Amino acid sequence: MPSVSSREPIATETVVIAPPAPRRRPAAKWVSLVLIVVGAALILSFPLIAPNPYILSAGVVILNYAVLSTGWNFMGGFTGYISLGHAAYFGLGAYGTALLIKYLALPGFVAWIVAAILVSIIAIPIGIAALRVRGASFVIVSIAFVLIMLLVFQSWRDVTGGSEGLNVPRPFPDMLRPEHHRVFFYLFAGLLAFALLVWWIIDRSKFGTALKSVREDEDKAQALGVPTTRYKLIAYILSALFVSLGGGLYALWFGDLDPIFQFSILIGSYMVLMALLGGVRNLFGPLLGAVVVGVALEYFKLEFGDTQFHLIATGILLGIVVLFMPDGIIPAVKGLFTRSSNAASIREVTAGELLEENEKRTADASTKDASTKETSS
Repeated sequence: MPSVSSREPIATETVVIAPPAPRRRPAAKWVSLVLIVVGAALILSFPLIAPNPYILSAGVVILNYAVLSTGWNFMGGFTGYISLGHAAYFGLGAYGTALLIKYLALPGFVAWIVAAILVSIIAIPIGIAALRVRGASFVIVSIAFVLIMLLVFQSWRDVTGGSEGLNVPRPFPDMLRPEHHRVFFYLFAGLLAFALLVWWIIDRSKFGTALKSVREDEDKAQALGVPTTRYKLIAYILSALFVSLGGGLYALWFGDLDPIFQFSILIGSYMVLMALLGGVRNLFGPLLGAVVVGVALEYFKLEFGDTQFHLIATGILLGIVVLFMPDGIIPAVKGLFTRSSNAASIREVTAGELLEENEKRTADASTKDASTKETSS
């Protein structure tokens, strides 16, 4: 029986270990902190430097977009479920606030909070039903939901005003329009800051890690014991809550509601586009996307009036994002400053490469043994 040499290569399973994630450099932390402070200062000073009330009102609209896209990102960013129907919660928050003021005579901001709570309760059975499906089916269900809400609020004339719209009493009736814009600009900024804070806390929690596991591979997460159904529902309710808060605050600011606008598929599409453009996995991604898309929309509407050119521009922008920046602007910019070695992850190794690596190690070991024998002799 032939003897087996101790130096004979034995087939073993080679494990390729990914390099440890690079630690964030102190300089990068300081840069991020400076950017946050500068961004906050620019936002807070905008009402003071806006040249006219129209520009200030456009700033309010952009902040509203930022609140909506950040609210959408609680669902889309953490779980990967793409919803085009979140405009339904925007409309429900707006109409809920207006109807509570009109029929129950609640103060404006009390009605705003109560409406958001009621919308969150409504989102529970809707979420239970919608989250039973995934992928394209979930997208279709979300679109169906917003279309149903549009038909209901457009047909229910006696309550909602139908196509004629619904007037919302202003919470500050004695305030001039420019000052009104200024106050609501800061209210939207405060709501946005609160939404970002909640998103940041969840992102660094075990709950956030579980939601990300759903995004990466829901079946494996469920097999590992993650209560995916419950966590998805919580994220869905949080998303509906913040979007409805944005809708209710918009109703108090604008003062005139139209079901065709409040329950528009375009509003839901804008939320998705803004979040994707900035980066759904980044805290400030939806905010950056809202600034870019919001400024572009306001510019095109101002230049081309009531034409649909802004829709064409939006479609082109979405195509550019999907083709060239699928992860968003912020990850793309970060990638430019990240070394390729640090960005590397686990690399697949072919069977030929593995065999060649084993042969090389065996040859090196044989050469080393031979050298050791010659030295000892």
